[in-house]
Amino acid sequence: MIKSLCNWSLLSGQKLSLITVIFGILWTGCASSVRYSSTPPKKQTPVLPKNFNPTQYVDAEVLESVTGKASYYADQFHGKITANGEVFDMYKVSAAHPKYPLETIIRVINLKNQKSVILRINDRMPDFKGRIIDLSYQTAVELDMLKEGVADVTIEVLEWGKGKTVK
Repeated sequence: MIKSLCNWSLLSGQKLSLITVIFGILWTGCASSVRYSSTPPKKQTPVLPKNFNPTQYVDAEVLESVTGKASYYADQFHGKITANGEVFDMYKVSAAHPKYPLETIIRVINLKNQKSVILRINDRMPDFKGRIIDLSYQTAVELDMLKEGVADVTIEVLEWGKGKTVK
């Protein structure tokens, strides 16, 4: 009887090992595999910022002038892609406008203190009632409008961009 118990436990161990191996093969067979496609993936080419020297626009002719309220946006969008394909950096001077062509060069003047910044439009903003532009955090710093959050400004278009427009 002891002999038969030993044989049974040996047989059970073999059965258990065999079941484990079969289960392992089936389990790995269900794992995901690399997917291949006959079409290559779309190549993502980053849009580089237009290199411009703001000082070259200091004496530029004003093509259009609009007055209204400006707000600013910062960390909620920091690191996200802008409408022209750049990565938004809240510590750089830029702005979002609801309709002006992307890459339009503008001067923004804070009417409270007459501080101004020359920048380019690189993003879109929702058409907020009563707001004409959304500025980057750094632009708001340079215009000294952080405390208020919203400021009365004049936008002067110095060069129309050739980027996408909104009708």
